[in-house]
Amino acid sequence: MPLHPSVEERLSKLAPDQRAAATAPPGPVLCVAPAGSGKTTTLVARIAWLVATGAAPDRICAVTFNKRAADELGDRVGSALEPLGVPRRRADRGTGLIRVRTFHALGREILLDAGRSVEGLVDRMQALREIVGEVSAADLRRLDDGFSRLKLDLAVDAAVLAGEVEAAEARGAPPGPIVRTFLRYEAALAAREALDFDDLVRGAISALESDVALLRRWRERCRELLVDEVQDVDRSQLRLAMLLAAPDNRIFLVGDDDQTIYAWRLADVRRVIDLAALLPGLRRVDLVTNYRCPPVVVERAVRLVEHNRERFAKRIRAGSSSTGRLFLLPDPGDDVARARRLLAEWPVPAHETRAVLARTNAELAPYAAVALERGLPYRAADDGLLLDDDTVDELLEAVSSGAAPGGSSDSAALPLLERLLVARAGAGPEHGRAAASLLAWAPRHRTPAELRAALAAARALRMAVRRDDAPLHLATAHATKGLEFDHVAVVGMDEGRFPSRRTLDESDDPERAMEEERRLAYVAWTRARRSLTLVYDPGAPSPFLAEAFSAAELGEP
Repeated sequence: MPLHPSVEERLSKLAPDQRAAATAPPGPVLCVAPAGSGKTTTLVARIAWLVATGAAPDRICAVTFNKRAADELGDRVGSALEPLGVPRRRADRGTGLIRVRTFHALGREILLDAGRSVEGLVDRMQALREIVGEVSAADLRRLDDGFSRLKLDLAVDAAVLAGEVEAAEARGAPPGPIVRTFLRYEAALAAREALDFDDLVRGAISALESDVALLRRWRERCRELLVDEVQDVDRSQLRLAMLLAAPDNRIFLVGDDDQTIYAWRLADVRRVIDLAALLPGLRRVDLVTNYRCPPVVVERAVRLVEHNRERFAKRIRAGSSSTGRLFLLPDPGDDVARARRLLAEWPVPAHETRAVLARTNAELAPYAAVALERGLPYRAADDGLLLDDDTVDELLEAVSSGAAPGGSSDSAALPLLERLLVARAGAGPEHGRAAASLLAWAPRHRTPAELRAALAAARALRMAVRRDDAPLHLATAHATKGLEFDHVAVVGMDEGRFPSRRTLDESDDPERAMEEERRLAYVAWTRARRSLTLVYDPGAPSPFLAEAFSAAELGEP
């Protein structure tokens, strides 16, 4: 059967590996797509090929990880299918005939079809604050992560858990704080007849498993199921996908085990590697070419990630013949000095995009501060500067009055920098980052009044230079997955910082945590289209540098 000319033309532009994936026979398919290998292009071609070979558009469902990705994929699918006469919109639902959804949006749609109310969707963080009062952001995150693990990884039923807790308490074995708070939280949701985002996926699974007619309808609507970024799915999301795909398993999964970097969101690289056990007859098709990065970047990034044991054996080659560069930038200075040198001397054209990537938001603060000094426009979801945080003003007021946390009665007589150091030493978790932020501004100012004036000026300047269209992007490595830039500098490639010593120390499995840190570095390095710069302390370089470069290249004796 001849294909529609637009589809044939689209397929003709694909590389052989991309075309093999896009046109793989119906059945379970895993497309392993390394960084820069044309994953979305292949996914869109797959959908166009399915429609061109007879699949009904309203029986195709593509699921991806977040709304940004779903919107982008939906737009590209709509453009690809217009020549085939598939309308972009339906007046009754405002959506395309082909479903392109996040897992949460798909779960919500299934629950609505099952007659369940989804109006009472709560913000978990806000609900937690109401239950536990004022606690640190870190404690809130721990509770949030713990609740998701209970709901999505362990599929805990709150009523059953409450009975188990009661029995344990009777034996003199009270539960931990996360379990106690979880039960209070679930009781509060039940009293309000409310749901949170985790309940959308979990509730959809429950509805499908308990209603044969509902399951039959949704299996027809997902007759051809495509799952993007499969390495990011949690246990419940994968369970929902498997439930919808069965029994025919006409499912196309695309992702990259080497980009599994969200363990804190319950992703697990073993879930991808073990897919063949869940899907008998799974056909694996590898995309083998990184078209994004210069060859030298591909070579070193692959050399790094090949130190991991939990990964598919695969070949990744560079598709670009560009003369892109990789710069090793040893810099023993402090973070502010490093930021001044990098932003002043970075040899990149002003009109090309560039990104400073760090392991944590806090490490971005010096780069944001220097950008403000230079009046350099930048964009950032979180630039690490707590200029708008009330705790900054509270600490500054305490330092001004001599009543800084942990300070002595005569702390007002101390020089400003010493007083701030005293404040940081005595600060609680809610003030620790604020104190660190103030320290970045303190050295050039002698009094709290001078520092207060400098902060006011910085706040005004920040309003002018922090904007979404700026060519300079400040971000964590986690936040840039799926993005790319002309020039990338990964800063803080130091021992103890990247990989994060804190993450390794707090992990139940440090070896697996180290592998995820290595994957995170791989993701950061492979955001670069033209050049990659790695900034590190020559006296204490990251072990990842030793894995990717020789001692001579790092300037070691």
